[in-house]
Order: sequence, then structure tokens, then C-alpha cells
Amino acid sequence: MIKVGIVGGTGYTGVELLRLLAQHPNVHLQAITSRTESGIAVSQMFPNLRGRVDVAFSEPTVENLSACDVVFFATPNGVAMKQVPELLDKGVKIIDLAADFRLKNPAEWQQWYGMAHASENLLAEAVYGLPEVNREAIKTARLVANPGCYPTAVQLGFLPLLKAGLIDSQTLIADAKSGVSGAGRKAEVPTLFAEAGDSFKAYGVAGHRHLPEIKQGLTSIYGQPVGLTFVPHLLPLIRGIHATLYARLTADVADIQALYEQTYQHEAFVDVMPAGSHPETRSVRGANMCRIAVHRPQGGDTVVILSVIDNLVKGAAGQAVQNMNIMFGLDESTGLSQIALLP
Repeated sequence: MIKVGIVGGTGYTGVELLRLLAQHPNVHLQAITSRTESGIAVSQMFPNLRGRVDVAFSEPTVENLSACDVVFFATPNGVAMKQVPELLDKGVKIIDLAADFRLKNPAEWQQWYGMAHASENLLAEAVYGLPEVNREAIKTARLVANPGCYPTAVQLGFLPLLKAGLIDSQTLIADAKSGVSGAGRKAEVPTLFAEAGDSFKAYGVAGHRHLPEIKQGLTSIYGQPVGLTFVPHLLPLIRGIHATLYARLTADVADIQALYEQTYQHEAFVDVMPAGSHPETRSVRGANMCRIAVHRPQGGDTVVILSVIDNLVKGAAGQAVQNMNIMFGLDESTGLSQIALLP
């Protein structure tokens, strides 16, 4: 059994990790930490886990966590980078669901996150945990930077066309929408029900923290710097991301649908839908799945890719468990067979 620890088990990604790991046949939940809730039974805070998780929150100490084989950090940005080095020295593998190890350039990190990086020496080692791109590196990684939710949907959508060199890499557009759970489990006016319900708005148009991560990932896929306009929006729903992606073709493509189907034919968690489809966020709610449809309106030179994920699963906790499975030599789908919830 894999002894698992979770730092920051009281947020939305933390409880989603608990939901998935409690059903995982190869996992023993060793430690679930929270400074503010230490000593409180996990099932008292999250009654959906009654009868499935029988541990209490504990303090996030090195002594407590060093007994684990792998530790997930479901913490705010800036926390993991201070605690990870000592755990790595103890032989513990790390999967960070925050942004601490996603960007390779420490100056870029400081620019977007407003703080100096505390573990610059680990940035080069950290493996970006998008399995569909970095599966082989993930297998031997000590430290995995779990991708953000928007970056997952956007990169998986653009990947086949960029990799094949069929589109203008300098004019990419990502028009993406997310539910309010993407903002985390904290009280803020913009995400109050009376503020976010029955409304729809863009935000972060001048620059969103996920922009450098997406550009870094797309540049890695393409092999050269890309140009990207990324505009996120807030939807009045709890879970889900819908990314509408636009690219201009620079070469004649006989069958774009076939390109996508061939690219993802062996991927358990990417579903290329039939030609003409329009994937819905509800079709992935609670599942570790990205559903993609590709269109070429009026047969012109613009390709429109529709990419949907559950921001808490394939966009966070589910992808983290997928990475854990790869790191420990398990079948990638272990513990991740949940079917999306309908209605």
C-alpha cells in the first residue's frame, strides 16, 4: 500500500483528493494535515467521507509527513516551496497541486506571484505533471508540479495541431470559462452566491497567473515560443471549465478530426468526441476526463477546439492521482474510473 499524506486537506482540492484516494485500492491515508483543524475528525468536516475516512486532521510537521511515501500539497501558492526540500531529503515523493514548481523561471514566478521563490534549486528538477505530454519523466520523478485547471484544458486542446505544426503559433486564442470552485474554499465577495449567480463576466484580461504556465507548456510542445491571448471568465456554476480555443491553419489538413483521434487514441482520460459535437461541462462533472471536439467553421482557415474538464478533477485532484499512479508504477486509471454525474 502507498502511504499518502495530504497537506491542506480542508480546501476543495483537498476534499476531492480525499474522495478519490478513499476509493483507491492501493492507498493508505497516513496523514491529513490542517493547522486550524488539528484533532478534528476529517469526516466531521466532510460528512460525505463518513465511513470511508476515519482519520483526524493533524499538524503538518516533517516528522508526521516523513512516514508517507508520497505527499500531496493542496495548499495556497507559496507554501509547498518552503516545506518540500526537507521532505524530499527524507525520501518522500511530492505532488504539488499549487503553482510553486510549475514555472521554470524564478524571476517569472516572482513577477506573477509576488514573492521570491524559496526553492529555486528545485525548479529544474520538478516535472510538469501533464501525463499526456510528460508521462516518461513523471515515472521517475521525485517532485511533480500538478498543472493548473485552465492550463490543462487549453494545452490538451491545442496539442495535436501545435505538435503537427499546422497552425500559426503566434495568434493562438483561448477563451476559457470556469466555475466558482476554481477560486478555492474561502469567503470572498466576488464568489458569493448573490454576486456570482445569474451573472457572467471576464476577469484577468490584462494578465492571469495561468498565462505564463500555458505559454511555457505550449512552447515545450511546439519547440518554439508561442503567442497566446488568454481570457478567463467566471461562470455561475460550481464545477467545470469550458475552453473555446481558436487557431489559424497554415497548412492544408485533410482530416483534423482524424489527427485528434490518432493523437489521443491511447489516452484513457482524453475523449475526442465525434465530428460536430459540442461537449458540455456536465459530461465531465466528478470524472477525470477531458472531452474535446474540433471544428472548422465553413471550411475556412480557422480551427475551433472545444475542451471541457472538471476543474477539481482532471484540472486538479484527479490529475494528481493520475500522476501518483504513474510515479508508483500502477495502471494510470487505478482509482479513477468514476463516471461523470448526470444530471
